[in-house]
Amino acid sequence: MHRKLKNEELNRISIDEFKSTTKTPIIIVLDNIRSLNNIGSVFRTADAFLIEAVYLCGITATPPHREIQKTALGSTETVAWKHFESTIEAITELKNTGYKIASIEQTENSTMLDEFSIGPNEKLAVFFGNEVKGVEQEVIDLSDVIIEIPQYGTKHSLNISVSCGVVIWDLFQKMKLHLSK
Repeated sequence: MHRKLKNEELNRISIDEFKSTTKTPIIIVLDNIRSLNNIGSVFRTADAFLIEAVYLCGITATPPHREIQKTALGSTETVAWKHFESTIEAITELKNTGYKIASIEQTENSTMLDEFSIGPNEKLAVFFGNEVKGVEQEVIDLSDVIIEIPQYGTKHSLNISVSCGVVIWDLFQKMKLHLSK
């Protein structure tokens, strides 16, 4: 039998514990995201997997905002975030601090997510693009790797918050393997 757990049984950590916990060396970068609900959902994913930070670029809205909070459910208080006027500014900072730039997009010669591997001690900045236009070509040109989520249906298109959940879960699992060795 499986009894559903009550909230108090979930072993949630406090905001202070979250802030002092060692983070997964991933920064999620949102490249001109329009939907406030998508932004909030990404913050929840970042909280769930102890992501280092979320970088919000261009037109991507920033907290505090009522519509972001609806889906973020308080995770904007735990996850570090920073806003950049342009995505290129974010790339420059990330490259200067040793992050590998990975864009999530469908391109020629992309690496399928299930075939992508992460080296030990590697730090990743993972870029997710605008709901209509995707990741900007200029960002793709500056990326170290383009990762594509394998899809087999007729649409070959996932919502950005769904893409983020799929990719971050996969990368978290791969990084966790390095920590257990």
